[in-house]
Amino acid sequence: MLEDTSFAIQPDRNPSQTPKHAYYQPGDLLDVQETEDGFRFVCNHAYVDLDLYRSDIVRVNMQPSTHKVTPINSRAVIQSASKDRFRMIKDKEAITLESSKCKVIIAKHPFQLKVINEQGTVMCQDNSKGMVFSQRGEVAAHKVMKPQDRIYGLGEKSGFLEKRGESLTMWNTDVYAPHNPETDPLYESIPYFMVVNKGEAYGVYFNNTYKTTFDFKTDSNNYTFSAEGGCLEYYIFAGPSPKDVIEQYTYLTGTMPIPPKWALGYHQSRYSYESEREVRDLVDTFKAKGIPLDAVYLDIHYMDGYRVFTFDPDRFPDPSRLVHDLKEAGVRVVPIVDPGVKKDVEYEIYKEGVQGDLFCKYLEGDIYFGDVWPGASAFPDFTDHHVRKWWGEKHRTYSDLGIEGIWNDMNEPAVFNESKTMDLNVMHKNDGTPLSHRSLHNIYGLLMGEATYESMKQQLDGKRPFILTRAGFSGVQRYAAVWTGDNRSFWEHLQMSIPMIMNLGLSGVAYAGADIGGFAHDTNGELLTRWMQVGAFTPYFRNHSAIGTVYQEPWQFGEDYEATIKSFIALRYKWMPQLYSLFNLAARQGLPVMRPLMLEFPEDAKTYQLNDEFMIGDNVIIAPILMPEVSERAVYLPEGQWVDYFSGEVYEGGKSHLIYATIDQLPLFIRQGSAIVLGNTGASMESSQNELTLHVYADEKSSYQVYMYDDDGETFQYEQGVYKEIKIDMKCLNNAVHLDVVHSQGDYVPPYDKLEVVVHGLKEEQDVYINGDKTRHHDIGDLSL
Repeated sequence: MLEDTSFAIQPDRNPSQTPKHAYYQPGDLLDVQETEDGFRFVCNHAYVDLDLYRSDIVRVNMQPSTHKVTPINSRAVIQSASKDRFRMIKDKEAITLESSKCKVIIAKHPFQLKVINEQGTVMCQDNSKGMVFSQRGEVAAHKVMKPQDRIYGLGEKSGFLEKRGESLTMWNTDVYAPHNPETDPLYESIPYFMVVNKGEAYGVYFNNTYKTTFDFKTDSNNYTFSAEGGCLEYYIFAGPSPKDVIEQYTYLTGTMPIPPKWALGYHQSRYSYESEREVRDLVDTFKAKGIPLDAVYLDIHYMDGYRVFTFDPDRFPDPSRLVHDLKEAGVRVVPIVDPGVKKDVEYEIYKEGVQGDLFCKYLEGDIYFGDVWPGASAFPDFTDHHVRKWWGEKHRTYSDLGIEGIWNDMNEPAVFNESKTMDLNVMHKNDGTPLSHRSLHNIYGLLMGEATYESMKQQLDGKRPFILTRAGFSGVQRYAAVWTGDNRSFWEHLQMSIPMIMNLGLSGVAYAGADIGGFAHDTNGELLTRWMQVGAFTPYFRNHSAIGTVYQEPWQFGEDYEATIKSFIALRYKWMPQLYSLFNLAARQGLPVMRPLMLEFPEDAKTYQLNDEFMIGDNVIIAPILMPEVSERAVYLPEGQWVDYFSGEVYEGGKSHLIYATIDQLPLFIRQGSAIVLGNTGASMESSQNELTLHVYADEKSSYQVYMYDDDGETFQYEQGVYKEIKIDMKCLNNAVHLDVVHSQGDYVPPYDKLEVVVHGLKEEQDVYINGDKTRHHDIGDLSL
């Protein structure tokens, strides 16, 4: 019996004898040294480096002096320290570092810091615990949380929009179980958040790839972010507005490329369409019914025994012809690609991986095997650039067929075991700096996405690839769209999808969406219809369902539901010119396409916890019905006047309204005194782009600038100036509405040379002037481009 051995008195069996982990602060400031990029503050137990990455971005990095911590390249940060320098001001008790946009004040005894924005507001501030480390490698930062601080961001998290009062973990995890509000963590790890207080904002990005925790719950006056290992390296974004913070964060970690237009259309998926015949019948049905469709997905059943980079010869005997024929019909094929490589000595990919030393291994040299769809599988070590290049090259299997989109799944990496992932003792090559999976787990999906995107970009001869990923880390927006994983066909999941996508947008991931209709469980006609109304305005628009559940294509629940669903898919295409301009802004400035009202109205406290409304750009509010058998809801509209897009009725802002919307209606409002650019039809991507209309919502005292962007929607020629960017100044007076093109740039020649102008709500005494000329018709005209 073990109790008869020394096992009975081992230390861990007696908690009172087990010492608690000791945490150390840097201590008192002993010396200040100027470095190449900034300043080093030498303290009793650690040194702290402070650098400027821009005049409004401060990098803080603490290193213990008692032991060496190996910095980890997260691959998230794509910028280097700025040439801008702090100006140092010393006094007896503190040191102040000044830039043109912020100040950092460092207390000496003990070392603590706080950041003040250009308005003079104290933003990010150490509390009495400050920055700490343990000899076991844990690190943490403790900050003051003001009573009116609101917390947003943190990437893909379930629950409500605002995160104060929660403790959240970053550890990429395959979660098939229902996504409840408390389900944490999920598939993506984005260790970044934004704090908003009375309209002012600052942000923090914690550049650490270990399992990290953000605790806004334990202490109502303080918050903490911590990690199980690695450096305490974080970036403070000085704002001062929420939009400024997003721009600063995406300056540091990158913005998304402009997607190909087809990737912004309607996508149909299922786990699985199991044969070529089923896929062809599916597309034929869409065409026969006149329902727009741009992509069909192939889930794991297209593969030969779930071997990646293969096609089942019986189910998909001629993938080349299938891809060609569907593309001729205007539909792309997007196959799933998982990282697990089947252990099979006769399988070429497995043989190459073994012979080329390309798989994840233990320190002792043994390959790590884990069970996934093919059974025992090896996993490419994406932390090594040779492996990323090899894996990317294998995508010629798809690109040679004409495939332009890839779906990365199971890349947390997911493994069918109790931990749900790879053994943490696996060692990664990490481009020459070997580290354990415990330290690099969270960036596995990011690096798979990089390998996939960069290879497809090279192989498509100038065409833009589309990559969809389930797992990622900060910076994932540079390579892939993100969807929120295996949700369920519950009304609660429809409700939760809206704040999830909005927080992803606030976290730099502008191109995101949820599985329309719900993935698992059985949907129904009403839920699918209401979800489609939301999906028509989410950045990523895919209907996806699980094996064993009812099929949920647009026509599956009867003609009435089908007609409404079809009309909202068509509406997506009609709105494509407006959406495409917003995607360009996301690519240039990092601003999300789908936004919480808080982002546009940060001083309006009523917007801070709005979970069931969202904005498209800066002037459109969508307030969907999110409950069964409900045909009315309260809609809060911020300051201004708001016009119902469908009825033309005008509502006063700064208050809530009871809005009636039957199953075929969606509450959608345009801010009066602004404008939108729409296509004239919604039948297909091409037809929605040929003739455009500028819809002006006139009032008597406003100014607004219409932003419009277009390019060929397919290639990277926009990077060489082959695009069309137009800015139109709009000014409404009590006797006139003036529209003037004030900026036109780029070499792209679109299929239209003018915008039809339609003015809504024009008063009898108001005339319309376009580029200085009075229109012939009272509320209709043409604006030449």
